[in-house]
Amino acid sequence: MPFNYQRIVIKIGSNVLTKSNGLPDNERITHLVEQIASIKKQGKEVILVSSGAVASGRSLIAVSDKCDAVASRQLLASIGQVKLINTYSALFEKFEMLCSQVLVTKEDFRDRLHYLNIKNCLEILLQHNVLPVVNENDVVSVTELMFTDNDELAGLIASMLNAQALILLTNVDGIYDGDPRKEASKIINEVNGKGVDFSAFVSSGKSQFGRGGMITKTHMAQKVAQLGIAVHIANGTRNNILTDILENKAPHTRFLPHKTASGKKKWIAHSEATATGAVEVNDGAKSALSSNKATSLLPVGITAVTTDFKKGDIIKLIDEAGQLVGLGVAEYGSDKAREKLGQKNQKPLVHYDYLYLQ
Repeated sequence: MPFNYQRIVIKIGSNVLTKSNGLPDNERITHLVEQIASIKKQGKEVILVSSGAVASGRSLIAVSDKCDAVASRQLLASIGQVKLINTYSALFEKFEMLCSQVLVTKEDFRDRLHYLNIKNCLEILLQHNVLPVVNENDVVSVTELMFTDNDELAGLIASMLNAQALILLTNVDGIYDGDPRKEASKIINEVNGKGVDFSAFVSSGKSQFGRGGMITKTHMAQKVAQLGIAVHIANGTRNNILTDILENKAPHTRFLPHKTASGKKKWIAHSEATATGAVEVNDGAKSALSSNKATSLLPVGITAVTTDFKKGDIIKLIDEAGQLVGLGVAEYGSDKAREKLGQKNQKPLVHYDYLYLQ
């Protein structure tokens, strides 16, 4: 049975867009654009999250040996971003389609206002039948400002726009139950649930030109599937891969979508890096929060405020072993939280509607 998705986020990794020498694979890019144009002609909405700016820059300029890694990345990204978007623009023009460039950094998602600003920008582009080409702004994104990789960004965009599906194109056919280079290893066709530990059999190595490995892909895919979005991990170097995925004809790994979360919870789910405060919860609170009943975090279940925060900040909920339990929006500041610590019959620190559990 084909998958009948209406709004799809497609992420193309640098290992798909580049040749072995690190330069752009224009033939591959052209073929992917043809497939995306074909999908759009079916009346579906597509958002493209594309790597490849640094590779495009590498095709235009030689970097001096005096430049450090950050400076050379900024140089290549700044020049390459123009080349990359012009390539996409010219290719989509052949199908009488408009594309636009949306460059973002982690800072753009730091609070609800900035988050909604980006969301509104993407929504207005889709309303006008424009295909947004989203990329991290590597010119200003360095070290702590960076996303783990474009997979993380794609997951955030898919959640933000309530997409039905997220397709991650890499250079392997999906997630294997062992080393993909060994004949005995098989593709895991479907993943259902968040309890799967992939670290036992997924290689933690990164692609030659990308930042993220398969482990980060699996963690992000599980999180996005928990938010009600199907995630497909497939081989972008295969011909007709996008159209074949939607026809359910290509070998790949699919993460089955779970219950749909609210828009606020989708925002909170991707906010771990921007969380300002943290509280430690006891085992009783952890069990209550993890149960099937809708439960808010009450002061009686909090054992310590480990990092200060203000009302409205996103805070981390940590268990007694130091593991992340969830994220939520604080209903009041850390001073008041310390006063109420361990007390019964107090107002929740995090209301259930503003709580996302790992």
